[in-house]
Amino acid sequence: MDSFIKKIWQGNGEEAHYQFTRFSKGRFEGRAVLNLHRTSKIKLKGSFEWANDFVNLANESGDIKFSGIVLSREELDLENEKKKKAVFQYEVSDIDSEKINEIKDKAYALLLSGQGEEILLKIKKKLPKPGKSKDKVDDKFCQLELNLNQWDKVKDAFMFPECKKYRVSHIFEINEIVIPEGEKDFEKVRLSAKRKGKIIRKIEVDKRESEDEKEFEV
Repeated sequence: MDSFIKKIWQGNGEEAHYQFTRFSKGRFEGRAVLNLHRTSKIKLKGSFEWANDFVNLANESGDIKFSGIVLSREELDLENEKKKKAVFQYEVSDIDSEKINEIKDKAYALLLSGQGEEILLKIKKKLPKPGKSKDKVDDKFCQLELNLNQWDKVKDAFMFPECKKYRVSHIFEINEIVIPEGEKDFEKVRLSAKRKGKIIRKIEVDKRESEDEKEFEV
């Protein structure tokens, strides 16, 4: 699997569109914070933006059952449905890999936890409010532990170099919002409008700092 940031870096930003529907024009710092510690295990911790990527990675790494909250803007074949405005919320228990593969491209937030052989996934069950201060970012919103034999997969998914410790945070600079022609419904405009701008990555690898950036349209 490829993380949503890797998709943008590879020019496939449309596949990460759901990540940016919360944003208007402006500069947003301290986003998509991700920490790696690689010792006797691979330990990943990150802010809420990584939830779906953590679930998909755990799902591809072994046999695991998931429980928690699924949020979607379209109705899914899941139990315990609640609907608030345009959002479907499902409280699920012990769903398997097949079900994750069925819903992963439809749900915009997989707030799921689970445990399997040499896999431990913990994700909090309530998204932070939009506009939360960068100084209060919860960089332990998502936590995933994997066996070292998953390193090549993890490294590829998140664009890690060969390292023991890694930390990255992002600045999203959104300079333009492209509104679909003819659409009058505000909520549909917000969800379908494209964001154009730049992402700046602030990286620390084994105590060495660097920075790179990428223009994007999602």
